[in-house]
Amino acid sequence: MKKDNQLLVLTHLSQLLDYVTGIGGFIVHLILWLTKKDDIEGMDLHGKAILNFRISIFIYLILCIPLVLLLRLGILGIIAIAVIAFIFPIINAIKANKGEAPNYPFSISFIK
Repeated sequence: MKKDNQLLVLTHLSQLLDYVTGIGGFIVHLILWLTKKDDIEGMDLHGKAILNFRISIFIYLILCIPLVLLLRLGILGIIAIAVIAFIFPIINAIKANKGEAPNYPFSISFIK
């Protein structure tokens, strides 16, 4: 296994493609993780953290839909989720560049 912090950074930042393509960030991350998890040191840890974060964000967005329809408060939830989903990949990309472990708050651990 070789160490490649730049690829780990790219994996975290690939999530931001969702703001341009809709689902491209999920697909690019999944391809990078599945193809490089055995070759790059730390890729499995970072990939699982990102995947858990992405699944959690999706669930939180689904939960906001009834709140939009019923109370109109879900819009604030969707805005908060969008900000969190934009900021934390950048923070964790910086951590990955320094060789630190990822930390995605509000993330439910589905994949261990």
